[in-house]
Amino acid sequence: MTVRFTKGARSQFLSALRYIKADKPDAAERFRKKSEQSLDRLKDYSDSGRQIPEFPNIPYREVVVAPYRYFYRVEGDTILIVAVWHAAQVPKKPV
Repeated sequence: MTVRFTKGARSQFLSALRYIKADKPDAAERFRKKSEQSLDRLKDYSDSGRQIPEFPNIPYREVVVAPYRYFYRVEGDTILIVAVWHAAQVPKKPV
């Protein structure tokens, strides 16, 4: 399995890193490393993320690396990260 970001999700992730780094560069580095570890775990345990509580009946899951949520779906042997949102944001149902 491989982990890939959509273009939009990568932009959201990098934006989150820039936001954190503006005030606390060390915290941004810790967040990046923790995110990488959590997402790498999906390579072996793709179902380890929880169902999205707001939408339990769709084939998307999420991994939480506080305070951000990584939304993903499995496509063959690829884990596709489709969005990275701050936990305060309310997700809309994916199309």
